[in-house]
Amino acid sequence: MAFPDGWTTRRPTLDDLPAILELMRASDIAATGEPETSADDIKAALTSPHVDPARDCWLAYQPDGRLGGWAYIDNENGGDNEFVEVYVHPDGGAPSRATLIDLLVRRVAERATERGFAEVTAKAGALPAETDYIAEIQAAGFEFVKRFARMRRSLDGVTPTPLPAGVTIRLVRPDDDEDLRLFHRIYDTGFRDAYDYQPRDYDSWRTYVAGLTTVSWDEWFIAEVDGVPAGILMSADQQLEQNEGWIKNLAVLREFRKRGVGGALLRHAFTVYAAKGRTQAGLGVDLSSPTGAANVYLAAGMTAIYEADIFEQKIKAA
Repeated sequence: MAFPDGWTTRRPTLDDLPAILELMRASDIAATGEPETSADDIKAALTSPHVDPARDCWLAYQPDGRLGGWAYIDNENGGDNEFVEVYVHPDGGAPSRATLIDLLVRRVAERATERGFAEVTAKAGALPAETDYIAEIQAAGFEFVKRFARMRRSLDGVTPTPLPAGVTIRLVRPDDDEDLRLFHRIYDTGFRDAYDYQPRDYDSWRTYVAGLTTVSWDEWFIAEVDGVPAGILMSADQQLEQNEGWIKNLAVLREFRKRGVGGALLRHAFTVYAAKGRTQAGLGVDLSSPTGAANVYLAAGMTAIYEADIFEQKIKAA
């Protein structure tokens, strides 16, 4: 599949981060009304140990030289799940999208061969209102599998609330390797129930954390029940421009679920965010999660501001 006449492509580098960020935020605003992408998101895509920008990513330029499209493969752990991402500028970028999807699908098949997989799962995401994009990814062989929600709540009037009996919450100790290993173990074990969780070992996870532009360690919490570690909440700084506290990950070990641990972590995070002057808190959640995570967030006063669909297909090695 060819690009329209006059379009050109090249591979991205970290020097392209500002231009890619501008394109992605313009795409975000067109889709949801506000920017969702952070510089860390793009940096992570361009520096992932499991993706090579010189082979797995593309920039597409319109005939007048403006950046029109950006496509990349996301693979958190080097496994057999590949997420294909395509963003186009709302001002003239759409003609590049179908070709970028085709390039990514072909590249996924090549990568499967290179990494020794007979078959891999490719995934793509789109908002329900992005009908043209959905038609293009379905034409490329993807089928709907599930829906996520972007949730938010106001922090107006938030004050500390009592913890459930036996529950305590403390900060992670970032200079203590054993405590970080504990945090990672709870995170990794708690997410094993998630449909599309891609596990990362401790060293890979630490590399990811070290690569973040900023880390607010005073927003990373460990919950204990009667002195036994039970859950974690990891915040991220990706929505600071919107003055929003962002819950990146919340995990509770199976044996401690249904005991108010997740809700306690949420309310504690809300209180910390509010004390910093944040006006809102947000997160993303799988609406079909077997742990019923969405119900915990709804009970904590959060509501969905938009939803996004996930599509996938099996791709055989090239």
